[in-house]
Amino acid sequence: MPTYIRAGEVPPKRHIQFRRPDGGLYAEELLSTRGFESVYSLLYHLRPPTATLDVRPWDRPHIRFSPNDPVRNRHFKTAAIDASGNAIDARTPLLGNDDLVLSLAHATLPMPYFYRNAGCDELFFIHRGTGTIETPFGDLAYRPHDYVLVPTGTPYRLLPNDATTMLVYESSGAIEIPRRYRNDAGQLVEHAPYYERDFRAPILRAPRDEQGEFEIRVAARERSAIYVVQNHPCDLIGWDGYCYPYAFNLDEFAPITGALHQPPPVHQTFEAPGAAFCAFVPRLFDYHPLAVPVPYNHSSVDCDEVLYYVSGNFMSRRGVEEGSITLHAAGAPHGPQPGAVEASLGKTSTDEIAVMVDTFAPLAIAHPAEKTEDKTYYRSWLT
Repeated sequence: MPTYIRAGEVPPKRHIQFRRPDGGLYAEELLSTRGFESVYSLLYHLRPPTATLDVRPWDRPHIRFSPNDPVRNRHFKTAAIDASGNAIDARTPLLGNDDLVLSLAHATLPMPYFYRNAGCDELFFIHRGTGTIETPFGDLAYRPHDYVLVPTGTPYRLLPNDATTMLVYESSGAIEIPRRYRNDAGQLVEHAPYYERDFRAPILRAPRDEQGEFEIRVAARERSAIYVVQNHPCDLIGWDGYCYPYAFNLDEFAPITGALHQPPPVHQTFEAPGAAFCAFVPRLFDYHPLAVPVPYNHSSVDCDEVLYYVSGNFMSRRGVEEGSITLHAAGAPHGPQPGAVEASLGKTSTDEIAVMVDTFAPLAIAHPAEKTEDKTYYRSWLT
């Protein structure tokens, strides 16, 4: 988020003495991105976050991928995935490449430990469920249709109020607001489909003045570890900066429409190196008298397109259901299925909700996804 936020107590200048009421120093921590060249925040802890009691191996399951070879369009019915538990243990990888890994999680239990992804930004899309993400920056409540962004290196715990089904995107590059939505000062421009007021920052609570043994599980690309730290990670007296978790709900997304069918970039929500994120929400259809509301046939010649179907009537698709994922691969043309064009004529609006990511490197298929595949999907365009 290109917005400065200040929460709690911070000193008048950075990197100066900032003392507790008992005379001791608060511990300043810099959470930076791209080295020291991009957005960062300064965090002020009751005690140093570096106090580590133990570092142990974490036997994290290795993700096994197979290439989409022969290249074809695919359909995965994720309702068949029965993994549950806390938000990390229940995370089931489905698709991925060096830039992005897409997983599904069905979180039914609170996380008993904190988790820090030291190699990727994480973007959650909440399909169902409510709860709280606890971070040093504060608590961030989530609800259905929320996007929640957790920057690289942020410790967090996901605490569901009820069963939470969510997509998880792990991006090796920073996930950001598209550059074309921002002016030179970083402010969202007038033609952006959302506004700064639509984004929610964490609410900082009273610092957790606790010492003991607190577990933080760390993922750093292919490496991992379990840290046992002495001081509670959420012991902040204050923080400020531009780098922090935030949430945005699709109900706040203002779709861009036109006289004729608009291309997918008008639906973009976020961007990252190697990926573009989009959302399709209820909207009015094109208003030219001869407009064809459904998408035209197209060949994604330089990207793989992944759609997750959330709710509503997906009128350009047949055979999909809530929780379906379609992979339309580079080199495999796709478009409305037979009968969809004629059926769409004269329609004035749609109630569909779906989220999409396009990747500019081919996606491989994780083994759990293969078990859910409708292997005849590529034949669904036959009359």
